[in-house]
Amino acid sequence: MSAERPHARQAAAARARARRRNQRLLPILVPVAVVAVAAAVAVLVAAGGGGDAPPEPGSPEQLALGEEVFAQNCATCHGEAARGGLAGPPLVHEIYAPDHHPDEAIRTAIARGVEPHHWDFAAMPPIPNLDADEVEAVIAYIRAEQRAEWGGDTP
Repeated sequence: MSAERPHARQAAAARARARRRNQRLLPILVPVAVVAVAAAVAVLVAAGGGGDAPPEPGSPEQLALGEEVFAQNCATCHGEAARGGLAGPPLVHEIYAPDHHPDEAIRTAIARGVEPHHWDFAAMPPIPNLDADEVEAVIAYIRAEQRAEWGGDTP
């Protein structure tokens, strides 16, 4: 056992030196870490990684978002530019004009799905992965496509 005692004392001394070194570095490392985290958050916010307001209604940014979300979630059934597809009706059609299917009807169809009542297409399932800003952007995109086709808000 006497051979182990010097080794134990050396280990204890090494731990004590490490504690003293850490105590000297701690006042330096904490502020550096805080500044680094703050800088990282600032970069993410500036790059659009958080805290951004939704695009303004009808803005080019909202329409671009709507087109992107539509392409990813709706175009498979409703076709490119909402012109209709094999599984879903054209949304650029007088039946879907705002005076017959207001924006709230589109919101409800996205949130809850809808059984077909004008066409012989399959039922539309809900699209639960869209947030409110994306839904509003899709509606803005559909309405913009309708206006482009009709030259106004009605066919």
